[in-house]
Order: sequence, then structure tokens, then C-alpha cells
Amino acid sequence: MQNAYFRYMFHLLRYPLTGAFLLLLSLSAGAQHINLNMEEHDRKPYYFGITLAANQSYMRLTHSDIFLHQDSILVAEPLKTVGFNLGLLANVRISNRFDFRFNPQLLFANKNLYFRENYPPRDTEKKIESIMVSFPFQLKFKSDRIGNMRVYTIAGMKLDHDLASNKAARRAEDLVKIGKTSYGFELGAGFEFYFPSFIFTPEFKISNGVNNVHVKDPNLRYSNVIDQLNARMFVFSIHLQG
Repeated sequence: MQNAYFRYMFHLLRYPLTGAFLLLLSLSAGAQHINLNMEEHDRKPYYFGITLAANQSYMRLTHSDIFLHQDSILVAEPLKTVGFNLGLLANVRISNRFDFRFNPQLLFANKNLYFRENYPPRDTEKKIESIMVSFPFQLKFKSDRIGNMRVYTIAGMKLDHDLASNKAARRAEDLVKIGKTSYGFELGAGFEFYFPSFIFTPEFKISNGVNNVHVKDPNLRYSNVIDQLNARMFVFSIHLQG
């Protein structure tokens, strides 16, 4: 009875399984007959490139104890903003599977905060501009080439220095000050498409700051309700490599 059941199930599945098997055979045959671009590139000990990217950045906000014990500021939360990156890329081959990558970039982003007040009732958006020099160090794990395409993942650490930090500013009592230095970790994945003279590489990456970049000042009313601010960023990059 049990054998009859398995035979019946196999009868139902054999046509989809056969189709999938034939599809895999055709893909394998196609990959074997495709003309491989830049075959010598995989043996290079190092190579360089440029990076163009768009980012969506925001702050992970942790409220202070003062926020819970006052009623003048009802809401304090981060806003997501869009910016862009420009950078260089240096890639060093470690093995057939692993590379070391250094990708310094210039980042243009905002770290905006939203506040809703009770007395008087109003909504306030604090715009905090950032121009950051970023130094990411990453380990890259790559697959075998599938014709003229490859998949990879990256993981690493980064150090950011904010050239537009308002840490030393003394403009107004409602200011929120942001420190100059941030460090954190990055995770991402991408695809390498091999063309005859260059490699086109789209990549997605998340970047999380570990340290608190909020510069506390008890004399600043908006800053008073914030305990910690940690940088967060989603990045879509295009690397052009030679």
C-alpha cells in the first residue's frame, strides 16, 4: 500500500521534475558554449574601480529618561532621507573564493529629526546636513563564474568622519549636535557582469553605526529628550571595475 502511494506521488511529480532537469541541462550547455569575457581578470592579484551610489540614511533614536517625564515635546523620531556617494575601489585577491576590498567614499546625506511639541502646538523638522568621508574595509566571498556573471557577498567594518559636523556649533538653544566620528559594520551582496572591457557590478548594502553620535548638552531643549543616536544607511551602488 505504501509503495503504491509513493508510485502515485512520483507519477504526479515526474513531469515538473523532468522539466526542471531539462532546464538545468540547457543552462549548463549554454554556459559551456558562451564566450567568456575578461578570462584573465580572475587571475589578477589586484584591480581598481570607481563607485557611484544612492543612499537612504536615518538615525536610530533612543529617548532619554527626561522624555518620559516631560510633556512639552510629545514626539521625537528620525526621518529617512536620500543622498548619494562617490568613491574609489581597490580589490586584492586572497584566493579563488575570497577578496579583500577597500572602498573609500565621499557621502552626502542628511540626518533629519522630527519633533512634535505641545506648548505651543507645532511640528518641527531639524535638518542636520552631513558630508562624510567613509573608509570601509570588507571581506568579499564570491561564487564561481556562471558564464559572464558572478554572485558575491561582503562583510566588513567602516569608519566615517563627518566634515559638516555641528559638534562645535553655538547657533541656537534648540540645536541637536552630532559628533564627527562614527564606526560600525556593513553587510551586502552583489552581482558582477563581465563585459569585454569592464565589469558592471550592482550591489545592495546595509550599514549600521555602533557608537553613539549624539553630543549631549543639557542646555539644548531638543537634545535633552534624546539619549543615543546611531547611524543607519541602506546603499545601492554601481561599481565599474577594470
